[in-house]
Amino acid sequence: MTRRQLHLNAFLMNTGHHEASWRLPESDPYAHVDLAHYVRLAHIAERGTFDSLFLADGPQLWNSVQQRPAGALEPITLLTALATATEHIGLIATASTSYNSPYNLARKFATLDHLSGGRAGWNIVTTAGAEAARNFGLDAEPAHAERYARAAEFLDVALKLWDSWEDDAIVADKAAGVWGDDAKIHPPRHQGRYFSVEGALNVPRTPQGYPLLVQAGSSEDGKRFAARYAEAVFTAQQTIEDARAFYTDLKARTVAAGRDADHIKVLPGIVPVIGSTEAEALANERLLEDHIVHAHGVDRLERLLQLAPGSLELDGPLPADLPPESAIEGAKSRYTLVVELARRDRLTVRQLIGRLGGGRGHLTFAGTPEQVADTIELWFESGAADGFNIMPAVLPSGLEAFVDHVVPVLRARGLLRTEYGSARRTLRERYGLPRPANQHVITPALV
Repeated sequence: MTRRQLHLNAFLMNTGHHEASWRLPESDPYAHVDLAHYVRLAHIAERGTFDSLFLADGPQLWNSVQQRPAGALEPITLLTALATATEHIGLIATASTSYNSPYNLARKFATLDHLSGGRAGWNIVTTAGAEAARNFGLDAEPAHAERYARAAEFLDVALKLWDSWEDDAIVADKAAGVWGDDAKIHPPRHQGRYFSVEGALNVPRTPQGYPLLVQAGSSEDGKRFAARYAEAVFTAQQTIEDARAFYTDLKARTVAAGRDADHIKVLPGIVPVIGSTEAEALANERLLEDHIVHAHGVDRLERLLQLAPGSLELDGPLPADLPPESAIEGAKSRYTLVVELARRDRLTVRQLIGRLGGGRGHLTFAGTPEQVADTIELWFESGAADGFNIMPAVLPSGLEAFVDHVVPVLRARGLLRTEYGSARRTLRERYGLPRPANQHVITPALV
């Protein structure tokens, strides 16, 4: 019997996920706008037989550019370039349902799926924050529930657009002079609360049918949305107990929504700091923490916790009277995770900033390759994860260390493929997911 295998995604963020990574001598402060940097990272991840790579994004520039390399290349454009430089790895881009239109975004992802041979994925976000809202003519961000209601209609329209061409709509009959079959084109003619979309997509149905649908919110609204639509979920969990509870809850919600529990993959984030010995790994971690500028961390925490500037004392605890999650309209689940981490481990603001510096609330782990592999295996085998979102603290060296030293351990344990194989496979196939049927086609089994 073949052992169940991990799904690994490489979460790529400029010079690394640690906020001080750009200050190390090895780092290039301009790497975040360098195509060659991303091509190199994609090649490393492909050498490690990762299922996919992922780019985060947001339609705003944060208040200060002092902390770390700021701004980012538009991810769908960047992934289109990476599609020509890679052969197997999936390409997942973040795009907001709050500040896009379904037609344009559906067209972009369909294009990426065609050009990559079926390797496109969409990380669906609803985009919190007043900064983004003001870039699109709004005085404040829409309410949390409102953003998810819009996202649900956005997805429904996108699915109609991707299904607006049947797979065999192209006839290509040169002798008869007939290129396509109009009877197999299905305009959405959608009239809804948020969107009005009349015509069919101007891109044929793609190799995957539509891109792998990924979601990253862990609030109640986020989990309901994921259970209905998501095929992979990126989540932040600090403990294995919390990860198991999230995993069990989300799988149950997915079944209740009428879907197969195995058709949604849960991938917690992990920030591995690797050393040949445990002492070396801890020294690498301390080096990064020593480069943190705490004033930046205080500012970031005050914005996350919706506190007035100057509210936090660096060597004191978080205030006792923080608002409940229900009062937060921004990143609800991340707010709760950070507050619970500080309360549970009795951290000062300075200590909390150190803990968040590597992964912004994702699990950070410093150890040997074997210890990192042990943690991954434990979570994977005990019902806490279907795989992991690998978030190297420093790039490219952290990804190279993971691929060169942790991946061989996982392969030796039978947890990870040793090669992609000769056949080209879609991203959906990598994640063990079926190609979706077109909603306009009745299959013989249903007749």
